[in-house]
This record gives sequence, C-alpha cells and structure tokens, in this order.
Amino acid sequence: MTLKTTLSGTVLPEVDAPVTQLGCADDVAALVARGDVLVLTGAGVSTGSGIPDYRGPRGAFRTGHVPMRYEEFTTSPAGRRRYWARGLVGWHRIQAAQPGEAHRGVAALERAGLTRAVVTQNVDGLHQEAGARDVVELHGALGRVVCLDCTAALPRQHFDRRLDAANPGFAERAAAAMVGLRVNPDGDVELPEDLVDGFALVDCPVCETGRLKPDVVFFGEAVPPARVRRVTDALAAASSVLVLGSSLSVMSGYRFVRAAVRAGTPVAIVNAGPTRADDDLVPGRDVRLDTAVEPVLAGVVARLV
Repeated sequence: MTLKTTLSGTVLPEVDAPVTQLGCADDVAALVARGDVLVLTGAGVSTGSGIPDYRGPRGAFRTGHVPMRYEEFTTSPAGRRRYWARGLVGWHRIQAAQPGEAHRGVAALERAGLTRAVVTQNVDGLHQEAGARDVVELHGALGRVVCLDCTAALPRQHFDRRLDAANPGFAERAAAAMVGLRVNPDGDVELPEDLVDGFALVDCPVCETGRLKPDVVFFGEAVPPARVRRVTDALAAASSVLVLGSSLSVMSGYRFVRAAVRAGTPVAIVNAGPTRADDDLVPGRDVRLDTAVEPVLAGVVARLV
C-alpha cells in the first residue's frame, strides 16, 4: 500500500490506491463461524454514528486537523487550556452519538460466543453502549479523566460540571461559534482564539494541584503495556482476526495484524479504502473486502446468530 506523511507527521493511506480484494463475504462468515475471533475495530465502525474518522477520504487529517500530542499537553499550560476549551463542547457531541449497526453487530457476535476479544481503537465508548461487555479500549476512552500527578480517575461528566462552573456562559458562546463546524474524532473542535484564551482550567479534586487529562492515548504517547499484553494474550488464543473499519495506519493496531500474519492466523479485513496491512495478507488464507463494514457484518450476523 502507498502511504504518505503529512506535515504533522501523520501517516495516511493514499485514498485512490488500488486494493486487491481477497475472497468474499462468505469467507468472512466462515472464519467467524469457527469462533474465538479477535475483533479489531477502527473509526470506520463509528462514522455511521456521526463521528468522523481520521484517515478516510473525508477524515480529519485530510482537512488539516492536527491532534493534541502528549508532549504538548503535559508541558504546555496553553496547550492544555486549548484542549479542554475545545473539548468541553466537542465532547458533548461525541457523548450524544448513538451506537450504529456495526456496533450492534459486534455486540451480537460477542453474545453468540463467537469472539475471543473485542478490541477497539476508538475512544467513543459506543461498543459498550451497544451491549458489548468485554471491550479492550486500546486507546482509552474520552468518557474518563485521569490525573497525571496522583493518578486519580473520575468520570468525564463530573469533570465537565466543574469546568462549566469555572467558565460560566462559555458553553453557550462556544456552541454559537462552532455552528457549521464538525467535531473531530478526538472530541476537538476549532474555536476562536479569543474564546479559548479566557478559559479557566480546574485542578484534580483529589490532590488539588494535579494536571487532568482525558484517559486516552495521545499522539506521541504509548499504549499502556498491560493493555498490549491483554490483546497479545487474546491473539495467541484466537482462531482468526477480523478487522472492521480501520486503515491500520497506527502501529498500535497494525502490530497485532502483522503478528497474526506471521503466526499463520487467518486475517479478514473489511474496510472501505486501502489499509497498511493489505500487502501483508496471504491469498487463499486471508480475506480482504474493500467495502463498508455494515452490510458485510449484517450478513455475517444474520447467518450465524
């Protein structure tokens, strides 16, 4: 697959790169029917819920969005102020999103006992809202906040109430300023700088001095080792890997597909557009469908559940 790197250092698949299809939807169903499937999902399962992706044809990176990086968040008070100001209104849009057909399909496979693990690169919590019980949130969740200094954790709603109280009238002014603007997958939305400059941060309610961060893996930050081990253990016991709606451009997800290919574990990828793993797949063993997730997954669920 052809990749390009943006000025921000982000790796993007070329959207017009040719994709060699391998197999068909029946082959996906045959792999899932064996059970013990490791399901790995990406932003493509949430676009139907109104949450944009990063790397698709109309993704956030294609429009110039530069996500918050871990180093900036931890070292720059101005960066943290900008993130939380923009995220306060953007999170409300993410929180209002409802699970889509793809989320419900994955939950149905889990209920039917066909999955070994459900691993998502998304931070929107929609798999759980759809009924999936045992979800590995590879990149964390926007719905939680953690203190970088004392490690305390709290629900995002609790934190947002404190931010609202510290910034009376801000949510209304920001909502008016963002009319017509979309929220990015990380809950960020661009706001006028004068609105952001006056935004007041709040400290950790436990240690009363700590820096608070959403419980998500920022760009430039490593996935927690315990999370990686959990997925690695699940992969070792899986009969196949089913990738849904991910370009696999980020190594945190791609590494598991690459490990499966090396181990001879069958891989099925359903994604509209090229993925980083396309050239790794083995014809006759693996499956690659260049299409939207929902119709394929709905067919698999109808056949097996």
